Amino acid sequence: MGPYLIRRFGFILLTLFLASLIIFSITQFLPGDIAQVILGQFATEAAIANLREELGLNDPLHMQYLNWAGNFIRGDWGDSLVSRTPVRPIVTQRLVNSAMLAGLALLIYVPLGIILGVIAALKRDKLPDQLITGVSMAFVGLPEFVSGLLLISFLAIGLGWFPANSSIDPDSTFLESLPYLILPAITVSLTGLGYIARMTRSGTIDVLRADYVRAAELKGLSGRSVLIRHVLRNSLLPTVTVVAMGIGWLLGGLIVTEAVYGYPGLGRLLVYGIQRQDLPIIQAGSMIVVAVYSLSNLAADILYGLLNPRIRVGK
Repeated sequence: MGPYLIRRFGFILLTLFLASLIIFSITQFLPGDIAQVILGQFATEAAIANLREELGLNDPLHMQYLNWAGNFIRGDWGDSLVSRTPVRPIVTQRLVNSAMLAGLALLIYVPLGIILGVIAALKRDKLPDQLITGVSMAFVGLPEFVSGLLLISFLAIGLGWFPANSSIDPDSTFLESLPYLILPAITVSLTGLGYIARMTRSGTIDVLRADYVRAAELKGLSGRSVLIRHVLRNSLLPTVTVVAMGIGWLLGGLIVTEAVYGYPGLGRLLVYGIQRQDLPIIQAGSMIVVAVYSLSNLAADILYGLLNPRIRVGK
């Protein structure tokens, strides 16, 4: 897989380069004058002109891009235009928060979705299959703010099992934050569970029809052995893709869930940056999300190779 991984790394670098061009270009077309936004509506023309010169907003666009990209690669992500504090600590802290929430959600809905998908496939068109399919897809269609508010009303306010608000301290460890993560993680898991279960069910049904599975059964192998050694290794390939794409979504797309629970994640930070036209926040946060998507897809490709020998030997 060596040459294949080298090509994939090259593709990731190309993706990041194109993403940086797109992100930088989009931020340049945000409405309003950034200097005016920072200084307020009562700022003088002289003050606005001085700030634009200080921020390099008067430079040609290609020079602004090269300066920003070069500094970003070196680890200098600039200062927030609103708070005047370095951007990198802010973004990395929010990334850690989102990673904690994403990790807990994955631990909940990926194993559960695979188990339910396999059960549904083995009981195809029977009552367990219909129940699993119907309930899981109902959760997929349920908006996150609705399921989140229901969980808060029932588990937090009604039973008092968990905190209703998930605002955590910046320096909190995972174990310290765990009670505040459970409800948001369950909310996220209700959405992802249906996709994992459906993909696992579909892949398992297809593999169960394969000739080599019938041959394994004719050899006298037990049903559990056939399922673990022959079926799951191949049926989980589509599921791996869904999980890989879900990682990027979990880190940057949980805006609704984070808003419902007041959780300080990367998604809320991006919304904050867009509302205040804080370009360094928008650019750095967006690049991190793109990088996570790219690396999660690379991890999925490596896992493909581990599950499928034909990919591992480059066929």
